[in-house]
Amino acid sequence: MTPPGPGRLLRVLADAEAVTWSLLLIGMALKYLTRTTDLGVSIAGPIHGFVFLAYCLVVVVVAVDQRWGARTLVLGLFSAVPPFVTIPFEQSVRRRGLAPGEWRLREAGLARTLPERALHGVLRRPLVWAAVALVAVAVVFAVLLRLGPPVG
Repeated sequence: MTPPGPGRLLRVLADAEAVTWSLLLIGMALKYLTRTTDLGVSIAGPIHGFVFLAYCLVVVVVAVDQRWGARTLVLGLFSAVPPFVTIPFEQSVRRRGLAPGEWRLREAGLARTLPERALHGVLRRPLVWAAVALVAVAVVFAVLLRLGPPVG
């Protein structure tokens, strides 16, 4: 199985992050403005948190593969904090050719650094590593849930 390219993967997660932000904001409006229910926050909050972590992981993976500079990587990570900014960030990197359709590191000779060699291994076995990434995000998510919500 060939994994989706970096551009496609980043786009899907950027869109998902924005959608979950929408759901969370609706839930917050119901909880804090109308004081009708906190069910929206209880449901959308954890979903958004999980997708937020997955988006950040994808940003780092694409940054390693495409050799983004530190500025682009930091902007990508911080784009997940304010609502809906992941979409213009993703559009910007795609427009600038920083998130193409193919993985650069699928070719073994291009991986020079340790993170690049690790990503090359991931791209050779995408199903195994997708499962590992899912478990890793789930573990981080579970630890963060155990610590408590970001806002009381």
